[in-house]
Amino acid sequence: MTVPNPADTRPALVVICGPTASGKTTLALELAEASGGEIISADSRQVYRLMDIGTAKPTAAEQQRVPHHLIDFAWPDEDFNAARFASLAGTAVSGICREGKRPFLVGGTGLYIRALTEGLLQAPGADPELRRQLHARAQSAGSAALHAELSACDPQTAARLHPNDLVRIVRALEVYRQSGRSMAVLQDEHGFGGQPYRTLKLGLDLERDELYRRIDQRAEAMFEQGLLEEAQRLLAAGYDPALKALQTIGYRQAFALLRGEFSREAALEDLKRTTRRYAKQQLTWFRKDKSIIWLESSADFVTIRSLIDEFHCI
Repeated sequence: MTVPNPADTRPALVVICGPTASGKTTLALELAEASGGEIISADSRQVYRLMDIGTAKPTAAEQQRVPHHLIDFAWPDEDFNAARFASLAGTAVSGICREGKRPFLVGGTGLYIRALTEGLLQAPGADPELRRQLHARAQSAGSAALHAELSACDPQTAARLHPNDLVRIVRALEVYRQSGRSMAVLQDEHGFGGQPYRTLKLGLDLERDELYRRIDQRAEAMFEQGLLEEAQRLLAAGYDPALKALQTIGYRQAFALLRGEFSREAALEDLKRTTRRYAKQQLTWFRKDKSIIWLESSADFVTIRSLIDEFHCI
């Protein structure tokens, strides 16, 4: 870790990141509680109300132990994106620092973390009609057809996206059709160089078998704790399963089970398999950030605490 420059007056921000089920919540609670900190959730789904079990949201007891920000902030049918997150999270960091406390940014949504710590790409905004057309084409021809189109105009972006990653494929095509420039070119030009905070980024890394064991255990716990009933309550409240927020791992399987497309056993196995794939994607994203210090989630708490104290120049 680089020794802080005394002349650097930027707010200090500790980031705890890593794949799902790696132990971020537990570690962050212990660290924030021990050092008078508050937690800002960097999870693109925990921001939504009514979505507790399927997002592995910190429990009410855990939120009482340490103040949390950007949890239960929006309704499932609200549009919530990285730009809105960065604005709200920036306000939260400022407020926490004014109170003389330590902000901890905690989560697995890499884009949200980068949006706050490095700034956002300046790209064209959403075009609802264009998105409708692209989704209609995907419905008729399959997402692979859109992926092939993206490969022709933006091969770099297409190469890093799975052909079934419809949300990101549509966004990349939307950017290209509106600006005539590829997402990859815009990202290269931006460089994500704006850094409003002095950051210490800690990533949690586990042996693959242990991570998968935890993922399987969490999936089983979600069903036992009432994921299916939570999905039923969302339907009863009038929310469409096609909403972006509800196209989340866990809820997709629960809705499919309710429609009779899965047995309970098949839904659980699909949840486990899809979550493992998502964890791989998260690790691929975070590995690109060379400033992250990787730790085992079982690493000595005292050692991690000393890293943070040194960072804060205590």
